[in-house]
Amino acid sequence: MKIAFIGLGNMGAPMASNLVKAGHSVTVFDLMESAMQALESEGASRGANAVEAARGAEVIISMLPAGAHVKGLYLGRGGEPGLLDAVEGQPLVIDASTISPDDARAAAAAAAERGITWLDAPVSGGVGGAKAGTLTFIVGGPAAGFEKAKPVLEAMGKNIFHAGDHGAGQVAKICNNMLLGILMSGTAEALALGVKNGMDPAVLSEIMKQSSGGNWALNVYNPWPGVMEGSAASRDYQGGFLTDLMAKDLGLAWELALGSKSSVPMGSQARNLFALHSAQGSGALDFSSIQNLYRAGE
Repeated sequence: MKIAFIGLGNMGAPMASNLVKAGHSVTVFDLMESAMQALESEGASRGANAVEAARGAEVIISMLPAGAHVKGLYLGRGGEPGLLDAVEGQPLVIDASTISPDDARAAAAAAAERGITWLDAPVSGGVGGAKAGTLTFIVGGPAAGFEKAKPVLEAMGKNIFHAGDHGAGQVAKICNNMLLGILMSGTAEALALGVKNGMDPAVLSEIMKQSSGGNWALNVYNPWPGVMEGSAASRDYQGGFLTDLMAKDLGLAWELALGSKSSVPMGSQARNLFALHSAQGSGALDFSSIQNLYRAGE
């Protein structure tokens, strides 16, 4: 298929790369010249801007940092028209960003007015999953659009879920990331407690992995440096899923809870911890660097 991919960050670049490897004709656009050059070297084409990248595309995929970027791209900003007004025909639009359900529904409504099918399709699985093509896609939107998108998503992911109507993908992703934030902060807390009381972090990790404290953050993405080869913690917390993005997602969970009058005491605590960690200068580090918050004073 002819696919436009907009947004080549830590997640978007390997996702676009996997589409190229699957044989799709991919045109990319990103504000970073180096990101586009890297995809060009793998066989993608490039657009001078988002509109040019999307010209003639059957499918448009975006992976952007926040709702403001998504709305700016598709709905326009500062008097400039958005991509929905500039595209030719009626391409399928798949937004893989994590944004508020209300933002996703607003974009979907605007797309529907133009006869365009919009899907919110946030992902889980991290940079490792993006590179390996094993991401989980959590899709909100009409069933017919989901079925049309599935072959494209399968080139980038292993588990493809239809969560429900517009916005449902975002609700599910926000709930998942709230739990992930809770698990990562709790895992870091437990490891720090053990180490400060004489435990080897690798030994303690193995014990907890095989016990009732085992969880994804501990088993797959250990936050203590040197315990797990290849983890972000063992790369000085470089790359991966940024602290600022986790703080953003926990903020989305808080907003969702306020709107539905839900009680999220543990999610609120995780939000405060990641906000503090970001404010102390760690926003551009991987979110597992929350471990450093518990290591202060060592």
